[in-house]
Amino acid sequence: MSNTMRLYDLAGANELARFSPYCWRVRLALAHKQLPVETVAWRFTDKAAIAFSGQGKVPVLVDGDHCVVDSWVIAEYLEDTYPDRPSLFGSAVGRSLARFVNQWTSETLHLAIARAIISDLAKILHPQDMDYFRTTREAAFGTTFENLATAQVANIEALQRVLQPLNSTLGQQAFLAGDTPSYADHVAFSAFQWARVSSPISLIPTNSSIATWRERMLDAYDGLARATPAS
Repeated sequence: MSNTMRLYDLAGANELARFSPYCWRVRLALAHKQLPVETVAWRFTDKAAIAFSGQGKVPVLVDGDHCVVDSWVIAEYLEDTYPDRPSLFGSAVGRSLARFVNQWTSETLHLAIARAIISDLAKILHPQDMDYFRTTREAAFGTTFENLATAQVANIEALQRVLQPLNSTLGQQAFLAGDTPSYADHVAFSAFQWARVSSPISLIPTNSSIATWRERMLDAYDGLARATPAS
């Protein structure tokens, strides 16, 4: 293993605009494990730069001779390869519960957030990515960015309904994992970091439990997430 890992991390036109929620899951996991990493700015159309990984998406983590892809697979790799470092899951039960949060965030929360911010996100992309992003995302949503922008208020209202169980849970405990953050918190928070970096709109009430938790997560790991500028 090398002393410093390398993470291919999605960036906008501004290299400091690291917005991928999946890459943020990995960056927070590495910080939790207290493992140093070098991040490499990557764009959607830079497929050749990660061709060595055998696929075309980030995150891609290079650890010595090991190349690991997919944020969940990377989290399990870090947990199993570095058991002497702080645990991401706490236990086998914690790992199983984190898997549920992982799937719920990817399959439900991301979709609700994307409908609210996607038209703003398109504005921060590198010019080389804009055509690719519009073509693929408009096909996925079955409508145009302009239509999604017009429906932004309604989409934010729909997001609030999705967030109700998360908000009520965080009203009773500091983190999803209890008193301190774990990988479940990394996953859910990364969705809000994606929105924070990609769009100037406010998705959650400032007096909500989610907003308070988000502030805690922005400050976690020596302010790693807060150091990335908001949109």
